[in-house]
Amino acid sequence: MTATRYPSYSPRTTTADTTPFDVGLPVLRIVLGAIMVVHGTQKLFRWFDGPGLKGTGMFFSKAGYPAGETMAAIAGLTETLGGLGLIVGLLTPLAAAAVFGIMINAIAVKWTGAVLGMQGVEFEALIAAAAATLALTGPGRFALDRFLPVLRHHRLSHGVLALLLAGVLAAVVLVLKD
Repeated sequence: MTATRYPSYSPRTTTADTTPFDVGLPVLRIVLGAIMVVHGTQKLFRWFDGPGLKGTGMFFSKAGYPAGETMAAIAGLTETLGGLGLIVGLLTPLAAAAVFGIMINAIAVKWTGAVLGMQGVEFEALIAAAAATLALTGPGRFALDRFLPVLRHHRLSHGVLALLLAGVLAAVVLVLKD
């Protein structure tokens, strides 16, 4: 029996043919990016019924982070800028890694041992997984990264390095926490 070869669908295609990656990855980028922009602007500007810097800062202080309002600003900026980067596909490995790092801290703060329900971390885990997926696969063809020579052809190493950086920075922030 001979092995059947299936066509290869590469997000790095150089032809004019649109692949499933070219359509699917922007959907994931835009939805994930929009979720993150909403959460970030809630922290920064009180948009979308958010608590703003003061309210988020009090939450961060109660959770054991030093300089609650400063941490709230960092979290809000990271979520907003990471989300915007994902939406337009700009510096996608770093934007996705920013979201991934924020979710590591969100899971650590929220973790009670429950996975599902109001006390669970399934939403945060899904966001982290989606961000890691985008960091590793790249943005697809319809992204501003296509105009950047270094990121024009996404490499797995870009995503791996970005996720490692996010993990290290998230760990540093968690170490600062009481």
